Amino acid sequence: MFAEQAMEYAPQLYSAALRMTRNQADAEDLVQEAYLRAFRSFHTFQEGTNLRAWLFRILTNAYINTYRAKQRRPIETDLDDLEDLYLYRRLGSMETAAASMSAEDQFMDLFTDDEVKQALEDLPDNFRLPVILADVEGFAYKEIAHMLDIPIGTVMSRLHRGRKAMQRALYEFAEANGLATPTPVPSDQLGSG
Repeated sequence: MFAEQAMEYAPQLYSAALRMTRNQADAEDLVQEAYLRAFRSFHTFQEGTNLRAWLFRILTNAYINTYRAKQRRPIETDLDDLEDLYLYRRLGSMETAAASMSAEDQFMDLFTDDEVKQALEDLPDNFRLPVILADVEGFAYKEIAHMLDIPIGTVMSRLHRGRKAMQRALYEFAEANGLATPTPVPSDQLGSG
């Protein structure tokens, strides 16, 4: 019964594990560990509840316990210093805008999957995990809060900061590759040189 129900989620779990670990062998080990834990505690699963969310919580906990516990202290990153950088504000000067697409959609069409994946992978774990679970896997804030064992407000904050950091990275890539007009530096921020 466990195999019939749980194995259909293996590709999704592996994809998420690969994003978490950034390594194919580690992702395989993580999924195997998650399935082993799920099998051992399947008797605690309440029939009729969300099996996918239950499996993802086990996967996330296995990742946190296995990979982050190896560090004496998790790397903390403070993204408070990121300025509010919203892509749609920076794209007003793009003349190639099609009337039917939003500025964000047009901007995102300029990127390949590689740039977006790199921006996601470059996020610190405490921001990357909520972004993966919300934006890639489609879980609700409440489900993510339960999976990560953090308050829903923390999920929202980390999602906001993670998304902002990804936007900044993608915008900087676009500027560097001539896909966006460089943002002028205000005169009060110029050095006296």
